[in-house]
Amino acid sequence: MKQKKFLLPESEIPTAWLNIQAIMPNKPLPFLHPATKQPLKSQDLYPIFCKACSDQELNQKDVWIPIPEKVREEYASYRCTPLVRAYELEKALGTPAHIYFKNESVSPAGSHKLNSALAQAYYAHEEGITNLTTETGAGQWGGALSYATKKFGIDCAVYMVKVSYEQKPYRRSIMQTFGAAITPSPSMSTRAGKDILTKNPNDKGSLGCAISEAIELAVTTPGCKYALGSVLNHVCLHQTVIGLEAEKQMALAGEYPDIVIGCFGGGSNFSGISFPFMRHNILEGKKTRFIAAEPASCPKLTKGKFLYDFGDEAGKTPLLPMFTLGHDFKPSSIHAGGLRYHGAGVILSQLMKDGFMEAVDIDQLESFESGVLFARSEGIIPAPESCHAIAATIREALKCKETGEAKTILFNLSGHGFVDMSAYDSYFSGEMQNYSVTDEDLVRFRESTEALNR
Repeated sequence: MKQKKFLLPESEIPTAWLNIQAIMPNKPLPFLHPATKQPLKSQDLYPIFCKACSDQELNQKDVWIPIPEKVREEYASYRCTPLVRAYELEKALGTPAHIYFKNESVSPAGSHKLNSALAQAYYAHEEGITNLTTETGAGQWGGALSYATKKFGIDCAVYMVKVSYEQKPYRRSIMQTFGAAITPSPSMSTRAGKDILTKNPNDKGSLGCAISEAIELAVTTPGCKYALGSVLNHVCLHQTVIGLEAEKQMALAGEYPDIVIGCFGGGSNFSGISFPFMRHNILEGKKTRFIAAEPASCPKLTKGKFLYDFGDEAGKTPLLPMFTLGHDFKPSSIHAGGLRYHGAGVILSQLMKDGFMEAVDIDQLESFESGVLFARSEGIIPAPESCHAIAATIREALKCKETGEAKTILFNLSGHGFVDMSAYDSYFSGEMQNYSVTDEDLVRFRESTEALNR
């Protein structure tokens, strides 16, 4: 009988996160103050984020950042997560490729997001913060932070992108189960939300809009800070537990990946699976390929520009150097809500610019076709976001079938889709459709962002 899982004992849970900034040949460009255009210091972020996360955000010196023991204790409830050889998917594709996936869906929140949520909630608790506020797209991050704040006795307020709030009622139920307060965004509870609804009363929201609302609440509420689930450097840092475990698990399997793949919204799960392996490309000259799979309806890496831009729609964040479609970009209402973000993380944008990673865009129908094939082969229904990584994996596996090369492919199954079945209903009924971005859209939405760079 074939052994499918390669587990590690609790003692093998990483004791430190990997800070790839410290080993990058070209460091990320600095964050800029939007008014003065001067580089930010950690202290400039303290009004928004807890201090530890602010310090981690701009740390370009320390390769390894210790994981607090209390965070490791919480990790131990679900880590190490399984590394699985997808034998049945390989068989269904008729490919000589060896396909592995890191199964992050086994966390209490059902996705990789908990890896950073626990860290941010811990640091907030240690600082005496009583409330955390955030945004969420599809609901995975909101669910993770709701769980984590409950663990550390902190109140949680979540602004959920309105289209996902309507599409994914059970994601709302998860957050409510853990005691979070949820508001569909844009809302009338913040100045940013009111301004957006004044322009368009039927606005279905975006992650950029929800971020604006959450930041506004954080900076106007005593004892409250903002927590982010992707994009920023400290979030990508926390997610490296995924790849650090996968390194050891791949060694137990006697293999090393030729290709590493993750779905891509802002970059957190992609960072988590790729950075530990990418460090060997940077330091040792290994040739592993790293492929980010983004939706064709929100293609910031494949069609965006590398510019300074706001991380939110209302312009409340610092200016970030990143591949972006423009902070005014309004993504289509695809079911992979966690990927509907206009920009890529700062570290990832620099790595993309320097050629350490590549990107592909995936149509919605192709992603669900791939997700269904994976579910029927491996018995796990993937989240709509994870379907994009599976689609990119299948593309590479079929190339191996054509060439006869037995490459080793590793992808991150970032979450399960057990509460996303309405999306699958839409696919099976034939109601689901593809969305693409036109050149005219890109020009229109980038105008204000390009003005910031003049």
